[in-house]
Amino acid sequence: MTLKIGVIGTGAIGQDHIRRITNVLSGGEIVAVTDVNQEQAKQVVEVEKLNAKVYEDGHALIQSEDVDALIVTSWGPTHEEFVLAAIKAGKPVFCEKPLATTAEGCKKIVDAEMAYGKPLVQVGYMRRYDKGYQALKNALDHQKIGEPLMVHCAHRNPTVPDTYIGDMAITDTLVHEIDVLRWLLNDDYASVQIVTPRTSSLAKNGLKDPIMVLLETNKGIRIDVEVFVNCQFGYDIQCQVVGETGTANLPEPSSIIMRSEAKLSTEILVDWKDRFIESYDIELQDWINSTKKGIVSGPTAWDGYVVAVVSDACVEARNSKGIVSIATGDIPEFYKGNLSIVGEV
Repeated sequence: MTLKIGVIGTGAIGQDHIRRITNVLSGGEIVAVTDVNQEQAKQVVEVEKLNAKVYEDGHALIQSEDVDALIVTSWGPTHEEFVLAAIKAGKPVFCEKPLATTAEGCKKIVDAEMAYGKPLVQVGYMRRYDKGYQALKNALDHQKIGEPLMVHCAHRNPTVPDTYIGDMAITDTLVHEIDVLRWLLNDDYASVQIVTPRTSSLAKNGLKDPIMVLLETNKGIRIDVEVFVNCQFGYDIQCQVVGETGTANLPEPSSIIMRSEAKLSTEILVDWKDRFIESYDIELQDWINSTKKGIVSGPTAWDGYVVAVVSDACVEARNSKGIVSIATGDIPEFYKGNLSIVGEV
């Protein structure tokens, strides 16, 4: 059976997902699209040669009997509205981050999904699907280095656009570490502190860059994350777990080792899409396969809610310059196991 998919939002990431579902992945077909820019939506249908209808808005698309499942890649503040509408319609929905722009909005989605009685929502945190992170988690789950004690991370971008301002180092960048480290360690966060070192002269618009994020988990694991979005040299993701009997590092992306002009070198990627392109493919293929089986196997609405709560605490810690406690509450039974029967499509 082919999963008939409607896409709400045909911007850059929406177009990427449409291309991979149409040209790379199997089991899914784009049958409907919509965007606030209707001409762009029509152009995507034409360029990708889709047999898809362009709907006037997201709600009309959600209600269509021709659509089995939804992908939400619209402007972030619209995500909550469309995900809630998808739940009300009883349709599985893959929502790119953020699930909602506030923790309250995410909680509304969690409550609506539990009230509906069947999990339908997956959130687009793709690092869980990266083969390097998968290998790292496998080592930790099998106690290859004993119990984790500390984690050292870095999230570095060469540059960011002028529109990258305010708290986006937390709300747009750090959120990936917030999700993947919680999954990696199988542990929730207890507190956070933000330390601001000397600001790079290359940071623009008053942006404080870099920042250091110091997290503590419920089990007492200490995590430090360097977020440096104007590092210039490339897109660089680092993660080292220090355990009782050894250390485990996230593998570097595959690259040839060059000996030339009296130098020994390897290439550093500069584009985040190149770094995680395979992860996106695996993530969407898994969503298609799981949705057809009637299950949710990826990051849930609860995971999206936790990220929002922790992000809010990080922003508070940055503003207060103190240590802020984090309280997400216990995971509901509804979401335990991260694999829930939703009824086959």
